Amino acid sequence: MTSTIISILLLVTFAAFIVYIVKGGNLMIGFFVMAILWSVIGLVPFNTAIQKVFAEPALNYGPTIIYIVFGSWFGRVLVDSGIAPAISEQTNKVGKKKPLIAAILVVFVTSFIFVSAYGVGSVIAIGVILLPILLSVGLPRDLALSAFALAIGAPMYINVVLFNQIKAFFPKAIYGGKYLQFGMVATAVQIIAVVIFLIIHRKRIDASKAEENLQIIGAAGADEKQIESVPKIAYVVPIIPVLMNMLFHWDAIPALTLATLIAIVLTGRAKNFKKFVDFLNSTIKQSISDIAGLIMFLMALIMFSGAASINAPRFKPIFEAILPNSHLTLAIMLGVLAPLALFRGPLHVWGAGAATAAVLSGTGLFSNAFLLPLLYVPTLMAVSTDITQSWNVWGLDYMKVDSKSFLKLGIPVMWAVSIINELLVYYFFG
Repeated sequence: MTSTIISILLLVTFAAFIVYIVKGGNLMIGFFVMAILWSVIGLVPFNTAIQKVFAEPALNYGPTIIYIVFGSWFGRVLVDSGIAPAISEQTNKVGKKKPLIAAILVVFVTSFIFVSAYGVGSVIAIGVILLPILLSVGLPRDLALSAFALAIGAPMYINVVLFNQIKAFFPKAIYGGKYLQFGMVATAVQIIAVVIFLIIHRKRIDASKAEENLQIIGAAGADEKQIESVPKIAYVVPIIPVLMNMLFHWDAIPALTLATLIAIVLTGRAKNFKKFVDFLNSTIKQSISDIAGLIMFLMALIMFSGAASINAPRFKPIFEAILPNSHLTLAIMLGVLAPLALFRGPLHVWGAGAATAAVLSGTGLFSNAFLLPLLYVPTLMAVSTDITQSWNVWGLDYMKVDSKSFLKLGIPVMWAVSIINELLVYYFFG
């Protein structure tokens, strides 16, 4: 009887947490309070809670924080070295006479850059370059923002920095081998979907309104000469970390470090020692600043995950009763229910879905190799089109787009992508 009451109270607080998130509550504070509540309600002994909820999860998350730091630094170097702006400018030149082709090229370039780059700072730095390009060829502001956001989300399946964040819930999952095969196909599915999305909306492209839209966001009359040239060979730098893992099975840290140093050398930032040191210091400071808030948010999240893992056995009978035993049925179910990841809902692992992930992992009903991509798919739907995602919030403000239009354009695309990619999860891991 006591166990039933505890389970009900845990579910009630979980529901209240979802309401809190939807109403725009601070996620870091929310997760920290939930970690305390689930420890108290779950009757977790005081010393156990101190050690297993607040100490060990945070300390064990240290390696993931290092991945985030190096990923953010790499993204900042791509921007400040001139590589990302140069790739963007080449895209603009190639596609000026054909607006649809230009928009599709921007989608490819965006996805290419964010195969390894990561962080809201990198998104903003790239966005202020690429979004005006989309507007300059005639895309309306809402269409341009949606295409850009969807293109960022596509390569997150193989972005090693983000993968290591979700791996905290599924520690036995491995980045490489079968997962990378799945990730590349899933990325391709989303990119193809964005291209189809642009083709469907091609009649909305109107070059006569380009200047008006550029003025609205304050980007009219930008000086193209501000983009400095870099050696063409430097254009391959964004893909280096993934290639090093695929070809030589390197860990992300040395792969990102190598790619960062190559970027610095190829763009002439290492011609003299003082210039090299100054560039290192400036990019490191900025990249750490970009992710400071994210790190503290993740600390609170992982503490809640610790509390959820301890309480996982209480939910095992419920999950055994309601979850299908078939991997295919479960994959289809999560594809259909993928919109529940929106607004940091129960299928978003960096939202209320943290409990879903921790409990599912703790029950042992399915393997980590299957569960990680299973929950990653709806989570990336939210990353791509949710208005609670940090860089999407920035985009809405920068592009002067209302959230209703953004959701209306993005949700149908990502819902279809989620269903297809969940079927791929079954094909590769079922």
